[in-house]
Amino acid sequence: MSFNNGLVCFTNCLLPQEDGSLIEKDLWIDQGRGVILDAQTTFFLRKQRPDTIIDLGGNILRQVNSSAQIDSDLQRRADEIDKHLFEGDEQAYADGLKRVAEKIVETGVTSLVPTIVTQERSLYPTLLRLLRPASHPNAATLLGWHAEGPFIEMAKRGAHTPSFLIGAQEGFKTFEHVYGAENLAEDEDWLMGHDVGVRMITAAPEVTGVMNAIEILTERGIAFSIGHSIATSDIATAAVKRGACLITHLFNAMPQLHHRDPSIIGLLGLSPHLASPFTPIATNNLFGTGPGSPKSLSRSSSHARTKSKGAKSPTVTAVSEAFDDIETPPQTPMFRKQPVGLTRTDSIPSLKLGPSQDFERPFYEMIVDGIHSHPNSVRLAYSAFPEGCILITDAMKILDPNLHDGVHEWRDGKRFVKEGEKLYLEGTDTLAGSVVTLDKCVRNFSRFTGASIGQALKCATFNPAKCLGIENKKGTLRAGADADLVVLSREGLVQSTWVKGQQVWKRA
Repeated sequence: MSFNNGLVCFTNCLLPQEDGSLIEKDLWIDQGRGVILDAQTTFFLRKQRPDTIIDLGGNILRQVNSSAQIDSDLQRRADEIDKHLFEGDEQAYADGLKRVAEKIVETGVTSLVPTIVTQERSLYPTLLRLLRPASHPNAATLLGWHAEGPFIEMAKRGAHTPSFLIGAQEGFKTFEHVYGAENLAEDEDWLMGHDVGVRMITAAPEVTGVMNAIEILTERGIAFSIGHSIATSDIATAAVKRGACLITHLFNAMPQLHHRDPSIIGLLGLSPHLASPFTPIATNNLFGTGPGSPKSLSRSSSHARTKSKGAKSPTVTAVSEAFDDIETPPQTPMFRKQPVGLTRTDSIPSLKLGPSQDFERPFYEMIVDGIHSHPNSVRLAYSAFPEGCILITDAMKILDPNLHDGVHEWRDGKRFVKEGEKLYLEGTDTLAGSVVTLDKCVRNFSRFTGASIGQALKCATFNPAKCLGIENKKGTLRAGADADLVVLSREGLVQSTWVKGQQVWKRA
């Protein structure tokens, strides 16, 4: 047997499985290569045993990934400094991002997909060049960036700057012009390990030109996520058929659930009966014209009441309650007059599903801080589709749960107000985010839903990795995966964090 071979054995620990269960089993890693090993293969083929044994005292060992919203203040800096100093500012920005990656490991995160919120259009190529995948010593790995905007719906913009929102008049070409063609991934780039910028895009499928770009983006290996949108059920389903695989922060910045048009939230229960040739979807009626639209239903309602007024029997008026409900559109502004013309596409592609066409429900993100969504809503979503649940944070550039309450500078001349873990735009009640950490989201999720810690961890590890198509390397304990590990107590408290086989943080 050889010694000083760089092999480490974690023993007396619980390993979460991909089905959410926990089993007591040892885990071997190779510190030199930074990968997880198959213990049996290593022992019998390499004739080696680990020279380091670490007893975890019954704690849980797992990988943890994160999708965190980290705001960019490059716009403010670019406005304040001379153009000739811009290169120096880029370095300062890159240094700040590195500090975030170093700090976030304290919350148990080993890999993250940070988010760029809507920016002034000319900044995207510079930002995405700066923010390509990166790995630093003693820091979480940056997997690429999530571009949230600018192709989002004005009515559901949240804290995004209205003047920066645009449509995609040229379809995919507009995405290339805005983000930079070199920053949009090709499948081969990811397979070959090349550095590319955008890993995920959140956009509203009803915005001009977006629907036609979904298929191309998906073919390039980019995860398309539906968010900041007022899409009807038909439009949302059409987006899924074209490749949309995710819903951005479920329940937030989207129409609320209505039984006649469940909109985006309804994708969690996407019915296989939509594929029946006997129930075609009339997408030509999406904007309130033709038979079956809310407008024509309203006319039917008026006709029914006219009949009831002239009827001899007064009992006929009892039907008015249902018609009155039809007259009120579902809880979405989709069928209402919009002051902004960004989202009125000339046509939405027809959704024609055959009985042999299978489809998968999309994954969905939840910020389980008790602020963005009520615990009952969290449990309801998880009960509907547990396999699709992904836990994320919304910490923005702060990422500091110890930040004192009060008013703080934000961006675009705005400030935010911190109250506990809540963040609001100053002078409004608009939620701008929260400072909850992913490990607390895991603990909250377990409490809110009754799920085990193992099941909650699956939503923060395996599910997001599977959504991105990297489950062989991240979010898993499979042999050959990166040895990015987190030691958790049975209550879900972070004890230590390891990246590529090296311990980068330990609780004092």
